[in-house]
Amino acid sequence: MTILQALDRYYDRMAARGEAEAPGFSREKIGFCLRLAPDGAVVEVRDLHETAGRKRQPRLVDVPAAVKRTAGILPNRLWDKTAYVLGRTAGPGRRTAEEHAAFKALHRDLLAGTDDPGLLALARFLESWNPAAFDAAPFAPEMLDANLVFELAGEHAYLHERPAARRLLAGGPSAEAAGQVCLVTGRPAAPLRLHPTIKGVEGAQSSGAALVSFNKDAFTSYGKVQGDNAPVSAEAGFRYGAALNRMLDRASRNRLRRPLGDATVAFWADTSATVGEDAARAAEDTFASWFDPAPGPAPDRDAAEAALIRDALAALAAGRPVEAVAPKVSPGTRFHVLGLAPNAARLSVRFWLEDSFEAFARRLAQHHADLALAPRPRGWGGSPAIGRLLVKTTALQEKFDNIPPLLAGEVARAVLAGTRYPRSWLAAALVRLRAGDDPATGWHAAAIRACLTRDLRLNGDRGEIPVSLDKDDPSPAYQLGRLFAALEAAQRLALGRGINATIRDRYFGAASATPAGVFPLLLRGAQNHVGRLRKDGKDYWIEREIGEIVERLPSALPRVLRLEAQGRFAIGYYHQRQAQFAGRPALAAAVEAETTQDSRSEDSQDDV
Repeated sequence: MTILQALDRYYDRMAARGEAEAPGFSREKIGFCLRLAPDGAVVEVRDLHETAGRKRQPRLVDVPAAVKRTAGILPNRLWDKTAYVLGRTAGPGRRTAEEHAAFKALHRDLLAGTDDPGLLALARFLESWNPAAFDAAPFAPEMLDANLVFELAGEHAYLHERPAARRLLAGGPSAEAAGQVCLVTGRPAAPLRLHPTIKGVEGAQSSGAALVSFNKDAFTSYGKVQGDNAPVSAEAGFRYGAALNRMLDRASRNRLRRPLGDATVAFWADTSATVGEDAARAAEDTFASWFDPAPGPAPDRDAAEAALIRDALAALAAGRPVEAVAPKVSPGTRFHVLGLAPNAARLSVRFWLEDSFEAFARRLAQHHADLALAPRPRGWGGSPAIGRLLVKTTALQEKFDNIPPLLAGEVARAVLAGTRYPRSWLAAALVRLRAGDDPATGWHAAAIRACLTRDLRLNGDRGEIPVSLDKDDPSPAYQLGRLFAALEAAQRLALGRGINATIRDRYFGAASATPAGVFPLLLRGAQNHVGRLRKDGKDYWIEREIGEIVERLPSALPRVLRLEAQGRFAIGYYHQRQAQFAGRPALAAAVEAETTQDSRSEDSQDDV
């Protein structure tokens, strides 16, 4: 099924729930309503803005479908911005007079012959209106450039909602099919010349962007222009546009709260003879809670919910059926995931995936199984969303805006399709470690383990990447990571907290990439640290630990470690660092004192 066909089907679900605007209408941001007396005088200006959080935002109202404006002057019917309706704008307004004249001319023709009181009031308003009247009450400067609708005084319905207005709006000429077939419905229909504008994609134009468009010669073929290149009927175009726009609304339950890099993600389930509306909604809600866990103000409740999600995904990864962990979801539910990114005046499809809900659930469970690390990384919670995982392992200063945009889309695709993680994720995590990110948090080690584990499984290799400390792991890179953590512990124990820069601060990147050139220097330095500890008669265990690890290393250390081996080094470091604190409260307390501030900062962040 194509994207447009799936969206066209979803429109039926919206209509059944009463959430879909009628054909020929679109949902637009409306700032004010002009209440008109029967003679056309403005008796009141009603502010339609709503408070969302700390901001006041225009209200979303179903109005006659917005025209697509490029460079021309095209007025909307029965609503528009102040430049068209009132002939006033906040900017230079070089063509405001022309826009207002076009609005008046359109409605002079549209309303000719009407006997509806509300529409007559609008016609009289337009004939008598002088833009200079905007400078007096009840108008105000904050109205400029906002969208306006109309209402008849004493009534509580917009003019475009009146039965007479709907008859006028539906009375346009119908286009002949001309032998063409709609690619979405398969029925004969005249093609839509311009496809609907899609709003709500992060980073795209605020006025919306096209998912389908042909505005350059390179995009056309056989002399066809615009919509003729991909014939889609006006009905199907409206339906897919309405469905997608509703799913991309800020308050929608069918979009992820944060984009993945530059990709805004929408998702939905299909209904069928065996899958009802309640089951489809349950699949969507379950997917949202697993894929994009929401933060909340109650830590105890959030911890409990995180534990439930973690247990559910673990059960799926262990092979339990989906209905055992999500009983409200019907078997065989078809599911769709669409990632859209901005591209000038158009939208790019970052990924489009469709499969059964069970398939997506098992792939997500496998993703979290691949990430498994013991002990869990600091601030990990239950099952971190992809956005937070990427911001912790790839983003400079841990800012969402710094996540590489293409990388986020590729990681999401790998999670949902069950394919290999992009190699660039492994590289980015290692780059961040070399740049100074703390490898002891475990976030990078978890991401690296996921990349390496999935590669081994898809390659059919029998090797494993350990979840917790494995002293007998045969990988020299893993043992070198352990050795580095042990040498760092010796330095901390010998010198205490007054260290300006530990060996991790100075040598982690070089030791993980070129161990043969770095570890001889580190081992010589460690002799001084161990000698000092021996002289003080304490912490003999660290000397034994270093000796045991050295015995597992080859006689000739590797000169260079490849990318995958550098990843094993980071995992070995994390495992050794965490394990060597167990049962040693003094060392654990010293390290905890150094990282308390970082931990508090992480715990305060939303798990997004």
